[in-house]
Amino acid sequence: MRRQNYHALSEINVTNLVDVVLVLLIIFMVTAPLLQSGIDVRLPQTATATDEPSEGIVVTITKEGGVFVNDVYRTAEQWEAELTRLIQSKPDSKAYIRADSEVDYGVVVQLISTMKRLGINDVGLVTQPGTKGNLPPVKWG
Repeated sequence: MRRQNYHALSEINVTNLVDVVLVLLIIFMVTAPLLQSGIDVRLPQTATATDEPSEGIVVTITKEGGVFVNDVYRTAEQWEAELTRLIQSKPDSKAYIRADSEVDYGVVVQLISTMKRLGINDVGLVTQPGTKGNLPPVKWG
């Protein structure tokens, strides 16, 4: 009787693994831009722009007049109550205003006035960096 020698198969077929990985890569590439949430606001440009706020209360005003407190839409009646609640949870909070460049100046001033009345003493305005050469001209009068 003859004895047969069996050899271990040392080659691994990775074709199926590569196919699955490529399909997953394509899925992630397509869905990643959809996962980014944000509010479409065109910030005013200044030569001395501030960085995006890292912590604190962020109030965003869109050019249509929508008000977002920490990226959550609030109606005119709700945003002041939400600010009051946030101030009570953190009394020494800083606040940042991200207003579209087309928002009326009076709206921003009213918002700052309301924040001061509620007890927020540190209010910052978020702007977009720009250089002196590409800043839009100021419209006087």
